[in-house]
Amino acid sequence: MTLELASQRVVPKPWGRTDLLPWSDLGQDGRPIGEVWFERNDPSAPAPALLLKLLFTDEPLSVQVHPDDEFARGVGLPNGKTEAWYVLSAKRGAQVALGLKRQMTAALLRVAIADGSISDLLCWHDVAADDALLVRAGTIHAIGAGLVIAEIQQRSDATFRLFDYGSRRELHIDAAVGASFVGPATAQVQPRRLSEARVVTAISPYFVLEQVDLAAGSSWEIDADSETWFLLLTGDAHFDLLKVTVGQAMFINHQHASIHVGMTDVKALIGYAAGGPILNLLKGRAGPGNATARGLPELASRRRDKRPAATARLRGGRS
Repeated sequence: MTLELASQRVVPKPWGRTDLLPWSDLGQDGRPIGEVWFERNDPSAPAPALLLKLLFTDEPLSVQVHPDDEFARGVGLPNGKTEAWYVLSAKRGAQVALGLKRQMTAALLRVAIADGSISDLLCWHDVAADDALLVRAGTIHAIGAGLVIAEIQQRSDATFRLFDYGSRRELHIDAAVGASFVGPATAQVQPRRLSEARVVTAISPYFVLEQVDLAAGSSWEIDADSETWFLLLTGDAHFDLLKVTVGQAMFINHQHASIHVGMTDVKALIGYAAGGPILNLLKGRAGPGNATARGLPELASRRRDKRPAATARLRGGRS
């Protein structure tokens, strides 16, 4: 049974940024930081199945792909990498790419990599804060500049680069072509509201990602039978006796805990290891502070969801 405030590890990247506020006060030595990883405090603890991280982009990332489990194990890796993104902030014109504009052959993909036209074959989308996207293993993708993204993923660093805008970093063309679906990305699933407080933004066979809104002064119970990560985006809260603030994450596994929200509303992300939503994961306690947050799924189905569907806000990008 585990309930702990996750530690943070910064990962320098050439495309990162030096100012991570308000999400983190780490990385103040002038190096560009691309990622902040949330980890177990005890280095000897079993490695979690999922990895929660923040991405900070001042420059575009490479065009890349992650393998699925079968391909990964075929090349000696423990597992593949499906991931989900939740956009925390985006500068005007910020974009991501998912999949190709059309179906291609592996041979044509190799030609596009060689002549640099792969970037123009990507399906680019403008994104804004609160957009959420599932990036299935095998999907060719890229992340542009000007973004802060929260990512939940299978715990793997299996990344194959197809194209890197002329940089000298290693490409992995054979592995990338072999691991890729050489065509358009699978359609995104619309966000699903579970209750007044909970919206499912991504579902995969490996994890579920939810965005939650907890009213100021409200109290909750979280019952995590599987590995669960809870990242605060606004406000503060106590998990039993542990205080959590913006940019901090809790790791919970086979543990029941009480959550008491502070004087301002909490917006958070919850990612957990499951193949579908767990309805009893988070429940509101009775009381005045919970009057607006105790909605049930059947109530939500009768109400018009005021939250814009993230995938509906994806707008066509550059060709």
